[in-house]
Amino acid sequence: MDAVSNFLIERGSPGVVIKKNQVQAYFACPEDSALIRRDVQRFLRGIRGMYPHIGEDQLQWRILKDRNWNSAWRRFFSPQKVGQEFLVAPPWAKLPPLGRRHLISIEPGMAFGTGTHATTRGCLEFVERVSRSHGRKQFAALDVGTGSGILAIALVLLGAGKVWALDSDPVALKVAEKNFRCNAVQNSIHATAQPLNRLRRTFTVVVANLTAETILALADPLAKRVAPKGYLILSGILRPKAEQLFQHFCSSGFRLIKLKTEKEWTTLLLKRK
Repeated sequence: MDAVSNFLIERGSPGVVIKKNQVQAYFACPEDSALIRRDVQRFLRGIRGMYPHIGEDQLQWRILKDRNWNSAWRRFFSPQKVGQEFLVAPPWAKLPPLGRRHLISIEPGMAFGTGTHATTRGCLEFVERVSRSHGRKQFAALDVGTGSGILAIALVLLGAGKVWALDSDPVALKVAEKNFRCNAVQNSIHATAQPLNRLRRTFTVVVANLTAETILALADPLAKRVAPKGYLILSGILRPKAEQLFQHFCSSGFRLIKLKTEKEWTTLLLKRK
């Protein structure tokens, strides 16, 4: 229930109600219903192996009568402090004092990555750690499955001179490019639908907030994109799958620097030997 609820909130639902053997989620944009439904179905397929009682045949979808949702849903999103470096907020929010934090402005509800989900927070915290260990020097980075673009933005804010932001979903790329412009980092980010296995260069930092199954499917090209002594941040991993991923990459020339678990989710920070 928790894994499904977290995913639905991160996918843009402003309200989730948990009942016995049921999760009800509400979305503000019915014109995106086909895309949202596809993403939910894909997520349920990904976790069915660990939670057999969750199946696609249990997914029900209906459009509610208009109740001015476009203004009502906004109250569910407020600025979020993440780690020591970031404040993630929607564009309309009244901001608290930033202090030394970097502001990341993200429009919720259009693509994965608003800063509220445990996997996004884990990646942001590890981006901070890598930046500090790198002495805040400029580096090149790769964000695989960029979604809203939040991790690519964070990488630029903490020292990446150039970030490649990959996503196979054209809608997600449009959302990410809008967020890049909103955060004035568009000149430092190359957004592309180019497949990972067609990239030939390596990067000091590679981030992939996907699912355990997708990460394993992409394990070889992911590993090849990490430069010698470079860092690999992996998330979107449900806890039972973490050991399998850890063992796989450690047998491929990486060592574990840090593991973070929050609720049912695990984020891994690895370094190439």
